[in-house]
Amino acid sequence: MNQIVARVVALPALSPARSLLIAVIGFLTLVDLFATQAILPSLAAEYDVTPSEIGVAANSTTLGMAVAGLLVGAFSANIERKRAITLSLLTLSLPTALLAFAPDLTVFALLRVTQGLFMAAAFTLTLTHLAERCEHRTATALAAYVTGVVASNLVGRLTAAFVAGLIGASSSFLFFAALNVAGALLVAVALTRNEPEPMSGGARFWSAWARHLSQPALRRTFAIGFLILFGFIGVFTYVGFVLMRPPHALSMGALGLVFLVFAPSMVTTPVAGRVTDRFGPAITVPASLAIALLGLLLLLLPNLVAVLAGMTLVGIGTFFAQAVATGHVGRVAEGDKAAASGLYLSSYYCGGLFGAAAIGQLFDRLGWFAAVAGVFAALGMAAVLGAGLVAKVGK
Repeated sequence: MNQIVARVVALPALSPARSLLIAVIGFLTLVDLFATQAILPSLAAEYDVTPSEIGVAANSTTLGMAVAGLLVGAFSANIERKRAITLSLLTLSLPTALLAFAPDLTVFALLRVTQGLFMAAAFTLTLTHLAERCEHRTATALAAYVTGVVASNLVGRLTAAFVAGLIGASSSFLFFAALNVAGALLVAVALTRNEPEPMSGGARFWSAWARHLSQPALRRTFAIGFLILFGFIGVFTYVGFVLMRPPHALSMGALGLVFLVFAPSMVTTPVAGRVTDRFGPAITVPASLAIALLGLLLLLLPNLVAVLAGMTLVGIGTFFAQAVATGHVGRVAEGDKAAASGLYLSSYYCGGLFGAAAIGQLFDRLGWFAAVAGVFAALGMAAVLGAGLVAKVGK
């Protein structure tokens, strides 16, 4: 989804071509992250495992992203951006391709963790590169990048389901490996070189982490990020299993089309910054999550239209709240915003892994109603925490 977006500031006089470039790079960087969710029922059958087992294995990518987010946030000042982004995306293609030949679920999960390491490295370094090449205005570049990120959620799932229907679920990973290589080539050709800015002290990031974690406002925001992805993963990892069972009984191809529910989020998410500037995070986070909570209730109805409407509302609400939360980190962090963003990214993705595990257990043992109830509790807690956010933190 749109992590650490607060670190992106807009390129001056951003042309349509440059906006498209930013969006496409964001898309190609994160397309592997959630695309697998569209083919989880097929993978579960292929590996002969339960929904919760394949859900945790597929979402173990978030563990790698949590680790890489911390490391890249700490050491990115010493890394030349363009070369490192290119290398990260090129290396990402290797575990992606190997997923097509994973002999068991353990190997599958380890390859997904490895994907997460290189995916987060490329993502974080791209945001750093954009920030270093930008001026003072933010809206255009933010909208372009967020649109690319949301598109990766939508198009990635659609593509995964379509390709899996043609060549099989496992073989579809070869197609995504090709997209990783395409992303590396695009970065190598289109981005300009930035000289790294060495750190002023070997242990600086440790003190920055401690300082950020001592701020109640940041701890609250980190918790909100954790809970948002906890709920998002909990819904969209397991809803496919529900939709492929009676009374819906959708085919794999139809399940892929279901993820068009993310299309409205491509329109609503980019305006999160402007809405927050007007109403403040204490209103926008709870309000957006209230939309997601309403969507959760619709997911319980035995009607396909209602479920699709519910998925749409969950997507709109969680993406919007995530955009607000990531922007809030940049506003309230006191110095070394890269370290603060790394902590937020780590917390956010840890929430995804915990969500896959916890909601998966509820789904396997107690069914869909219990799983939705677990997500409802997580997003409700995030809304309560969001009501305590303030636009600026005084000394």
